[in-house]
Amino acid sequence: MDKLYVFAGSLAAILVLALAARLLRLGGGHIAGEADAMTAAEDILPGFEAERAAIGSDGQAALVRGRDGSVAVLKMHGARVAGRRLSRLDAEPLPEGLRVRTGDARFGAVLVRGLTGF
Repeated sequence: MDKLYVFAGSLAAILVLALAARLLRLGGGHIAGEADAMTAAEDILPGFEAERAAIGSDGQAALVRGRDGSVAVLKMHGARVAGRRLSRLDAEPLPEGLRVRTGDARFGAVLVRGLTGF
């Protein structure tokens, strides 16, 4: 009987933590659309003026073309959007989408799912 109480208490604690994470919007973020990507790129990258954007089919990455011809590559990092500015797009088409090389080892390459070109 004691094991049942321990199990029920553990299950209740897990559910409370999951609810708290959801209410705090931890994890599970996505880039909602073109306007969201353009705003994020302008907020993250100083002086960047967005012109148009393409969002990955899973909402986890995006490419944003700047007015100056540069490209912002965005990806979800937890619940936040992270981004880098590229002077030119260095991308490789794959069956899953477009893999963009950023030239930044810490940021890594970004897979924009469902995108074939930009």
